[in-house]
Amino acid sequence: MSTVPIPTYTPEQYLERERRAQTKSQYYRGEIFAMSGASREHILIAGNLHAALHNALRDRPCEVYTSDLRVKVQQSGLYTYPDVTVACGEPKFEDKHVDTLLNPLVLIEVLSESTEAYDRGAKSAQYRKLPSLRELVLVSSTGIQVEHYHRGEDGQWGFWETSDKTASLALTSVDITVPLEEIYRRVEFPPVSPATSETGTP
Repeated sequence: MSTVPIPTYTPEQYLERERRAQTKSQYYRGEIFAMSGASREHILIAGNLHAALHNALRDRPCEVYTSDLRVKVQQSGLYTYPDVTVACGEPKFEDKHVDTLLNPLVLIEVLSESTEAYDRGAKSAQYRKLPSLRELVLVSSTGIQVEHYHRGEDGQWGFWETSDKTASLALTSVDITVPLEEIYRRVEFPPVSPATSETGTP
């Protein structure tokens, strides 16, 4: 049985296509992957985080970007669009188009059901290869859950997580603390029934 070969592209071909496209796509190892739309909860959480960081950093030499800015992981060749990106000092871009950042300090991904496994696994591992990256935050859009990877002075990654809405996320690289109540402002989740909370299934 013959199979249709998957078309592959060079990074240059991807960027040329992407800059003309109406929708965003990720790129990895020659393949282009279309990005799906986000849920209301996802959009609200990403907006809350961007607003909190932008307000806290607006008078400092840092820039806070939405998911419209592309980031490249040079170590693996991944091109992708984090939900929130922070760069401090002089941002470095891949080329004259100034639309592909190379040196993020903080990356935040809001997890969606369809991409949660990939974002937690392969993508998270690739992000942590970035020499400039000091903090990676994964935020659930289906319940209260924040996971925080932070790189120490020795280069080793530490990990913290919480599902306590009264807790706060401490981003030490930019000296900012964001309460989870602010991250999840206006976001409502359906109540969890006792049977579901005990067994994990309805």
